[in-house]
This record gives sequence, structure tokens and C-alpha cells, in this order.
Amino acid sequence: MKIAKNTVVSVNYKLSDAQNNLIEEGAQPMVYLHGGYENTLPKIEEHLDGKEVGFNSTLQIEPEDAFGDYDAELVKVEERARLPEPIEVGMQFEGMADGAPDDEPVIFTVTEIADDKVVLDGNHPLAGMALRFELSVVDVRAATDEEIAHGHVHGAHGHHHGEDEGDDEGEAGDQFRSQPLH
Repeated sequence: MKIAKNTVVSVNYKLSDAQNNLIEEGAQPMVYLHGGYENTLPKIEEHLDGKEVGFNSTLQIEPEDAFGDYDAELVKVEERARLPEPIEVGMQFEGMADGAPDDEPVIFTVTEIADDKVVLDGNHPLAGMALRFELSVVDVRAATDEEIAHGHVHGAHGHHHGEDEGDDEGEAGDQFRSQPLH
């Protein structure tokens, strides 16, 4: 089966920067719903469109087609007292970027902690980087009607809808993912 709109694609991948420094090697395949559902980078979809199981390729994606250029305006220095304790580098908080529309919150990552100040960076960790993907298509199947309606893959390596959805327990570590910052 060829990769086309409304197919579920499983791809083994290795992600490196433009100098071939390894960033991530997927332990499990990336599984996504193909066809403009924003489940992966558009350039990856474009590159894989029409391909089949067994297709292998290396694709370099420039920052403007990946996570954008690094924006120094998205770096904030905040008073440590404004943030919850304990605070650690790598924690993330939801907040507003200076000058951003009110309906567009930004996820800020703690990148540095000084005595009474904390540096928060609203850039994606891969912003400003050209990325090199080594891709290997390992499976292609027709998406279910439910997957198409929901706009994402269900089942193994995809999203699960179940009785526990909507509970407040979350996964371990959720408390570090997003805290409101005003």
C-alpha cells in the first residue's frame, strides 16, 4: 500500500542535527495519520507521500520548516518567588509571551536558575536547528473511520480513548509539564 491521505504510517526514525549529532533515536516507530492532520512535520509528510513499506531515506529540514527560528524575545527572566517550589531546570510552565495575542499561551522551559531569578525560554528546544531525519517506512495501513474523524491514530503507538480519559491523575511527571504563569 502506498502512503496517501488517510493512511496510518509507521516509520522508524533517527533524528540528528545538521552536523549529524544524534538528538533522538526512536525506540518505537513514529506512527501518524498521513494527510495534513498535523501529526508530524509537513515536510516529512511531503517526502513520504506515495512511498511504500521498505522506503528508506535521509531528509534534512531547515528551521523554517521544522520548529522555526530561535526567537530571543521568547526568553524571560522572572523572579524565582513567582514560581512554585521546588523548581528545576527542565520544568515547563504555560504563560504569555510579551506582545502575544491573549489566546495564544506559550510553554516556557526553565533553562537556568540563579539565586533569586529564573530564566524561562518559550522557544521549542529544537528551534533554530536544521534537522536531519533518517526514515524507514515499516508499515502502512488504511486509517479507520474513527481515526479519520478524530484526526489521529488510535491503538498501539497512537492515542487511546478509554474510560480513564479525562481523569486528573495523569501520567507520572505531568505536574512538571505545564503550570500557569501570569
